[in-house]
Amino acid sequence: MEVMVADTSVLIDLERGAFIEKCFSLPYRFTVPDLLYRNELAGREDGSGLGETLLRLGLRVEELGGDEVSDALRYRQNRPALSLADSFALALAVGRSWTLLTGDRVMREFAATMDVICHGVLWMLDQLFEAGISSAEDLYSGLRAIGDHPRCRLPQSEVQSRLQLYAS
Repeated sequence: MEVMVADTSVLIDLERGAFIEKCFSLPYRFTVPDLLYRNELAGREDGSGLGETLLRLGLRVEELGGDEVSDALRYRQNRPALSLADSFALALAVGRSWTLLTGDRVMREFAATMDVICHGVLWMLDQLFEAGISSAEDLYSGLRAIGDHPRCRLPQSEVQSRLQLYAS
């Protein structure tokens, strides 16, 4: 089963569009580095929050080895625009030859220089559509929720193109 290392922005967008549970029906195993989970996903002590939902669905939290941590710190030094959590996600994907799911342009460009396979939210929606897990109507309404959010960083031309596809 192909392993996907997700960054926080992808997971938040998928939750915003009500796609999280459906994504775990795809033939992928989703994982995040432990630092990313602790700093960005872990919820409140009452067990509520996105992180706990993801764990219940099957998200794996991976600890990086010493060389991977060194790589992450080097990535961050070379690309200061990367957050520490993103650097750890990239190091996990590189170190274990896993696929990276990210919405961060800087991380995508940097990962490409290392021949890391990268996908994003729109690719995930394509997978849900092709697998018949989500209907065109669900994809349309979910992508509208993602695209209409003020913090949406998806390319609007691609969002509009997919909305037209799902509407037809």
